[in-house]
Amino acid sequence: MTAFGGALEVMTKKILLLGSGELGKEFVIAAKRLGQHVIAVDSYNNAPAQQVADEREVINMLDGAQLDRIVAKHKPDIIVPEIEAIRTEKLYDYEKQGIQVVPSARAANFTMNRKAIRDLASQELGLKTAKFMYADNIDDFRKAIKEIKMPCVVKPLMSSSGKGQSLVMSEGDIAKSWEYAFTKARGDHKEVIIEEFIDFFIEITLLTVTQKNGVTLYCPPIGHRQERGDYMESWQPADINDESLEEAGEMAKKVTSALTGVGLWGVEFFLTGSGVYFSELSPRPHDTGMVTLAGTQNFNEFELHLRAVLGLPIEEIILERAGASAVILAHDDSVNQPVYSGIEDAVKFKKTDLRIFGKPNTRIYRRMGVALAHDELGADMDMLRKRAKEVAALVKVN
Repeated sequence: MTAFGGALEVMTKKILLLGSGELGKEFVIAAKRLGQHVIAVDSYNNAPAQQVADEREVINMLDGAQLDRIVAKHKPDIIVPEIEAIRTEKLYDYEKQGIQVVPSARAANFTMNRKAIRDLASQELGLKTAKFMYADNIDDFRKAIKEIKMPCVVKPLMSSSGKGQSLVMSEGDIAKSWEYAFTKARGDHKEVIIEEFIDFFIEITLLTVTQKNGVTLYCPPIGHRQERGDYMESWQPADINDESLEEAGEMAKKVTSALTGVGLWGVEFFLTGSGVYFSELSPRPHDTGMVTLAGTQNFNEFELHLRAVLGLPIEEIILERAGASAVILAHDDSVNQPVYSGIEDAVKFKKTDLRIFGKPNTRIYRRMGVALAHDELGADMDMLRKRAKEVAALVKVN
């Protein structure tokens, strides 16, 4: 408890974190630095965020009864979802009980399902998006591909980190794409979205902060590159014109306002010769935003999320230097207690850093860490990106 001007205010909150991956880990670190109490929940033990949290729970978060049990047990002040595989309908019940859900139960429900968020963005808010259709059987899937035309992008309605996403280039890809989307989907939403392929020149994330008693703020734009639908590298600031940035900001404000709530959102856009297209939205810190760990801003994305969640005022977001990130991947399946080599060589690079996430096992292409590089504003971004990738390439996961 802290006294402010004679008033006694309880600042320590009990936070139930649903999902304990690398993003959750950095959020817990930010929370502990401001004296918060965190219970980290995941489907397996010793997940990254659990390693730094006050308490942990291991449950199936798609099981509403198990969620009810731990909410009743811990009586949290705040529930912070970090992943998609949650029985999100239960969040409405918790909100009615007076528990703060981040950003809100509505936002968590809409954004955990690509169908809900895409319908909201395109049909209700009129944002420019790729053409899209849905399918829950192979016949409708083939019809949708014929309507959208190849090449097209296929994604499960519920997944993360690019799992289940593929590009259909020819007839021979259709059956494989359907099977891949279904087998890699999270939860019980057995439906896919088929999207027009957008020929973009850059894909950006606009980290957007909605506040309880303040204006909506935007981080400087982050450029990123994906492979297999998953983030491989990101850099900040991305070089885009003021008109495109303003258009993206207006779209981000529309969709976050419609979803309601406070916190940091990762809003993704395609920039093309014909304008800005809304792509996707995450109601939480974004993997591409890990570049902010390179000290590019006065607050990194996890600190911004925490401050917004706690209702602490954020007066401004200042770009302080240029940064780049590159992922460190596993290349083998099921290595328990992985060993990392090459770190001694990797840390010899000037103006760089790295984070090892601490995941207890591997799978092919699983993100196990991230390399970071920074330099003064105006530095050669191509060289900065190259440096981050060189650092990442030196770290081997065995």
